[in-house]
Amino acid sequence: MTSKLPPNASVAASLEGAKLHAPAAARNAEFLCDLLRAHAPKSGQALEIASGTGQHVTAFATAMPGLRWHPTEVDAARISSIDAYVQDAGLGNVAPARMLDATQADWHRQAGQKDLIVLINLLHLIPEQPAKTLVTEAMRALSPGGTFILYGPFKRNGVLTSDGDTRFDADLRAADPAIGYKNDQDLCAWLELAGAHPLKRIEMPANNLVFAATKPEP
Repeated sequence: MTSKLPPNASVAASLEGAKLHAPAAARNAEFLCDLLRAHAPKSGQALEIASGTGQHVTAFATAMPGLRWHPTEVDAARISSIDAYVQDAGLGNVAPARMLDATQADWHRQAGQKDLIVLINLLHLIPEQPAKTLVTEAMRALSPGGTFILYGPFKRNGVLTSDGDTRFDADLRAADPAIGYKNDQDLCAWLELAGAHPLKRIEMPANNLVFAATKPEP
C-alpha cells in the first residue's frame, strides 16, 4: 500500500553504501528501546512492520538480544538499508529483511506466529481501511500471549491536541486526503474487535501514544 506523502513525512537521507538515515528514528530509538524492554517478552520471535531504514531494528536487536527479529518493508531501497545496518552492527539475532505489505489481507498466513509485533509511525501515513486490515492481520499473526505494540501520533477523542500535530495532519491530508492522523478511540476499537485483551494506552514524548495489545491465551 503506497500513498502520496508530503516532503516532511518519512524523511530519510542517503549515507555510505546502502544505508539510509532517518533523523526521527535516531531521536526516538533510545526511548523506544526502553518502552519495548518494559512491555516485550524476553525471548521469542519479533516482527517489525515497516522497519524503515533499519535504525530501529538494529537498536532493538542490540537492546533485546533474547528476541529473534524479523524486519519487513515495502521499499527495496529500505530493505537494502536494513540489511546494511544489521550487517555493520554484527547482529546474529536479526533475519534478513523481507518484503511485506501489511495492509494486504491474509499476510498473517505467511508471517507465521510471532511473540511480538512492532509498528512505529505508520498508521497516519495510510488510509483508514488499510490501517484496519493491518491491525486485524497483526493480531492474527500473534502467538497466544503475544504483544502488538503500536507507536505514533494520534488524535485524542477526535481532536488534534498540538499545533505541530495540526500542521502535520494538514500537510498529510493536502498530499492525500485519504491519509492523516487516526483517532485513538477508533484504534482501540479495532484492536478490541481483533481480540486484544488486555489493551494498554501509554502517553509518550512529543505528544505520541503507544498501544500495547495482548492476544489472550486460549
